[in-house]
Amino acid sequence: MAKIKAFEAIRPKNNLADKVAALPYDVMNYEEAKGMVKGNPYSFLHIDRAEIDLDENINPYDKKVYENAKNNLHKFIDKGILIKDFKQNIYLYRQIMNGRVQTGIVCCTSIDDYLNGIVKKHEYTREDKELDRINHVDYCNANTGPIFLTYKRDKEIEKIVELETKNIPLYNFVSEDMITHMVWVIEDEAIIKRIVDIFGSIPSLYIADGHHRTAAAIKVGQKRRKQNPNAKDDAEFNYFLSVLYPAEDLKIFDYNRVVKDLNGLNLEELLSKVSVNFEVEKLKDTDQYSPDARHIFGMYVEGFWYKLKAKEEKINEDDVVASLDVSLLQDNLLNPILGIRDIRKDDRIEFIGGIRGVKELTKRVNADMKIAFSMYPTSIEELMKIADQGKVMPPKSTWFEPKIRSGLFIHSLG
Repeated sequence: MAKIKAFEAIRPKNNLADKVAALPYDVMNYEEAKGMVKGNPYSFLHIDRAEIDLDENINPYDKKVYENAKNNLHKFIDKGILIKDFKQNIYLYRQIMNGRVQTGIVCCTSIDDYLNGIVKKHEYTREDKELDRINHVDYCNANTGPIFLTYKRDKEIEKIVELETKNIPLYNFVSEDMITHMVWVIEDEAIIKRIVDIFGSIPSLYIADGHHRTAAAIKVGQKRRKQNPNAKDDAEFNYFLSVLYPAEDLKIFDYNRVVKDLNGLNLEELLSKVSVNFEVEKLKDTDQYSPDARHIFGMYVEGFWYKLKAKEEKINEDDVVASLDVSLLQDNLLNPILGIRDIRKDDRIEFIGGIRGVKELTKRVNADMKIAFSMYPTSIEELMKIADQGKVMPPKSTWFEPKIRSGLFIHSLG
């Protein structure tokens, strides 16, 4: 059963929350991060992407980057940009995007729950990205970005959230992308204990987003255990910062694909090969096409959209991974026809989150790509089913929005 705890949050001074809060470190490149902090010395990206304050030619994995992250964190605290709650609390974090509301429990989750499979994953991690976050957490001695976890809705938790969010929020602001962010603090010991006890009866938590941050937090926690063999079980390094959202609140967007070439094929040859595994329909609307059901795909090439429907004999619903749309496209088109063997490493393919819209696909094909595929979103039920079976999704299977803002909560490892 899940083990969570309250914690003493390091967080922005109340009137600076909107300036400190930043998108997660891994959703932008160096140039975009530099642009985001322009004119804003309070942005958490000065900590999360500390290379932006150094020479532009520096390797982002250089030791100096992590040292700068640590120094900037201490500067933010020393200057009062970030303050610390000297009491262990649980927090509520609400985001409102286009009228849709998701409210999460901000707390710390046991690293042992990850090690013993109570916190379930659905993706592999890359060693280089994992090492980056290990160094970041280790140097800062803190979880600087919360892990996005989800759980199956609990009615009592829902009632507690409903009551607590009637109080005046600690933070309430609208970010530049028009998403509302609200935070409440739960200080009442009895309510905190009840929340902890309820999650103590919940059998599983699922990583929605943040596999690399989770793996890094676990490995730094294990390192601290070796360094402090006599530490108590409730030592802060035995827990990692997380936000727990009920699965029913969440929305997964499509994660679309664009490819640089047709693998030496002309359009006629491409369509002929695609028609072996898919029913192909050329569409009159040349603007955009978004699939409205599983196992249907949009394909944009040479100025036209095509609707592709996977043939029944290619679908094995008994295999939860193979029946994913991202798997069907990879196994029946991207790999055998376009020659995209490993989407982790092949630089001929790129991925575009559905938040940008399907028009972004036509824009890219008309600019620097050759072919695009619009996807039907993976469901949260598929994610949970795969995680429950101890399996993993193909890379780039899910895109969650809105993103949890970094900098609103920091968890010191002690």
